[in-house]
Amino acid sequence: MLGALLGLFVSSAAHASGTIQADKVVVIKNEKRLLFLRNGEILKSYKVSIGRNPGRRVRRGDNRTPEGLYVIDRRNPRSSYYKALHISYPNASDVRIARKLGVSPGEEVLIHGLPEGFEDLGASHADLNWTRGCIAVSNEEMDEIWQLVADGTPVKIIP
Repeated sequence: MLGALLGLFVSSAAHASGTIQADKVVVIKNEKRLLFLRNGEILKSYKVSIGRNPGRRVRRGDNRTPEGLYVIDRRNPRSSYYKALHISYPNASDVRIARKLGVSPGEEVLIHGLPEGFEDLGASHADLNWTRGCIAVSNEEMDEIWQLVADGTPVKIIP
């Protein structure tokens, strides 16, 4: 009952503030695009920086962005980057692949803003792939995204 009331309150607050939240996040790596969808319609699209090495992440430290189905499972307003949304990597498939290879899949994959000292880059940061496997946006974009997506939202990362 409390959960239902809380859900109603959060939903009403989002509606009252005019914020429409995404019900799905899609990352298209070869286009360097981060999409936020609601009922199959694109609400927002951002150009992003992804892992500096091409391909699918298979182990800790390979500097690749994973591919698969995940969820946003928590947020960190005090991240070493400007705000961060944690993606539930590794999933069962990622663990199986890493185990087969005898390596650790790693764990920290985030959608995050820019590191301190690089805020002035803005959206131009996405001209290069510079992350260690995360999905990076400008700080201004991160502020929008912070309001646009809730914890528990599905994330699909495709090549």
